[in-house]
Amino acid sequence: MAIRNTSLSIPTPRGVRLSGVLVEPEGPPRGKACIAHCFACSKDFPATVRLARSLAEEGYATLRFDFAGLGESEGTFADSTLQTGHEDLEAALDTLAAHHPDTEPTLLLGHSFGGALAILVAPERPEVDAVVTIAAPSQPGHVRHLFQDHAEEIAREGQARLIIGGRPVTIGRALLESIEEPTLETALARLNRPILLLHAPGDTVVNVDHAGHIFRMAQHPRSFVALNRVDHLLSRPEHTRYVAGLIRAWSANLTD
Repeated sequence: MAIRNTSLSIPTPRGVRLSGVLVEPEGPPRGKACIAHCFACSKDFPATVRLARSLAEEGYATLRFDFAGLGESEGTFADSTLQTGHEDLEAALDTLAAHHPDTEPTLLLGHSFGGALAILVAPERPEVDAVVTIAAPSQPGHVRHLFQDHAEEIAREGQARLIIGGRPVTIGRALLESIEEPTLETALARLNRPILLLHAPGDTVVNVDHAGHIFRMAQHPRSFVALNRVDHLLSRPEHTRYVAGLIRAWSANLTD
């Protein structure tokens, strides 16, 4: 299937402009999707690129974008908080809706930390028809383990520069403070729409028990698929194609 990529500039209420790419199938799409990438990744992270393309091949107009301070987006990642991530994801949904106002259903996807953000944002967005998480933690604070060894330095100096996923990232004190208390329980209780949890039993970054915890907190209709032989970052191209096919099959009856 022919795929069309369009670069987008995504405005946010705080004046930071985000960078995005709308990946579309030729012809009328069967739905639209927005992807919240993993922590400190980007829209150009290999798994995100492949997933967006695979979803487009399944017929979904799919937006992949950089959170503030990452990739090609404006802003400083050291200033990021859970709240700025929430705002960025809402801005991305606004932009997706502006480009495809009449396309349904609307899927909100989140990978890893992006999955936790998707759950937090979805109840605030009535146009979101369903949520899909991939290897999501059951609370935003789980990401703290990535920089636990630098927590004292961040608290003392206000920030610390470290390597996450092979890339240098500056983590600020505001992020640590913003993820300390929030849970997903209230958001899941308010979600009131279908949610699909995709998680690998062998995930060594976010244990599959997190998916079980989210599943227990979520309301029906809720679904869980164990991604056999898949790693946390969907490193193999065939795994992203598999995930896209699952999403298409699961979302087929979201609209009349």
